[in-house]
Amino acid sequence: MADTPPRTGSPAAHDTDLIIIGGGPAGCAAARMAASVGMRSVLIEPDDLCRNLYRIPALNNVLGGYTSGPALADSITTELKSTELCRLELGSHVVELHADDDHVTVTLDTGTRLTAPHAVVATGVGPLQPRDVSWITAPSGLTLSPLWQADVEDAEGRTLLILGGDRPIGTFLRAHPTTDTRLLVAYPEADAYKIEEIRDDARVTLLPVEHLTLAPSERGAVTADAVSQDGARHTVTADTAYLSIGNTPAAPPGDLARGADGYCPPTDQHSRVIVAGDLRSARFQRIMTALGSGSEAALHAYYAARDLPITN
Repeated sequence: MADTPPRTGSPAAHDTDLIIIGGGPAGCAAARMAASVGMRSVLIEPDDLCRNLYRIPALNNVLGGYTSGPALADSITTELKSTELCRLELGSHVVELHADDDHVTVTLDTGTRLTAPHAVVATGVGPLQPRDVSWITAPSGLTLSPLWQADVEDAEGRTLLILGGDRPIGTFLRAHPTTDTRLLVAYPEADAYKIEEIRDDARVTLLPVEHLTLAPSERGAVTADAVSQDGARHTVTADTAYLSIGNTPAAPPGDLARGADGYCPPTDQHSRVIVAGDLRSARFQRIMTALGSGSEAALHAYYAARDLPITN
């Protein structure tokens, strides 16, 4: 039987060896990796573990033979709940992250404060809304659901206006290959490279636009005035609208360095704060990269606790 690596840190000095904020693939991977090297962790998640992963109907880019988000999420959740060195704090929000020279302090909405030598922040992203992008004008207060939350009943026999050309459109089409639906995909020039995988699907009509103005909806129907990239104007109608614009970072308040785009580059952070998963960058938002970066983040904390170089 292999020896268990010694635990890091001092129980008397800190509440745990590692605080993990966020219970998606990156945060869960960090907790499993930390346990494998003998580190105690506390994982804080305001909802269920892998909440968003459960809403992804089809997968084609992860190892292990998983073809749906729920199947992979079940596996991750089962493993994490059996990880003895990880304590789960589900249903709690982080209201403050503070980094000092010798530790980090995390304050929860319950008033509880936790300290550790390092924190992994893996809070991921949330969907952008029409008001967040310059190429859409929308009624004040309009909030739409992202396409990946739609199911077959929402699409069967209906025309959906999809705002943006982000990758979840392809995932939706693969998950519902026989669904009789029509997707009107309105996207800006910046999204042109994203729509190649859906271009040949007969259910898709591509609408490259310079600007789109959404009219107030009546009885669920959607009408929009579109200005195409060549300057032509036309009216678009659909049964309903969904988002595929992209995401916005969901970083907790406190000592996190944010770039101009709101993301939190790992190289810009306090030495005791390690960013993992989708929060790092808009360019690497994939399940596989989240799992890898979460695991790497835990090892970063493990080596740093022993004053071992990270870059070798």
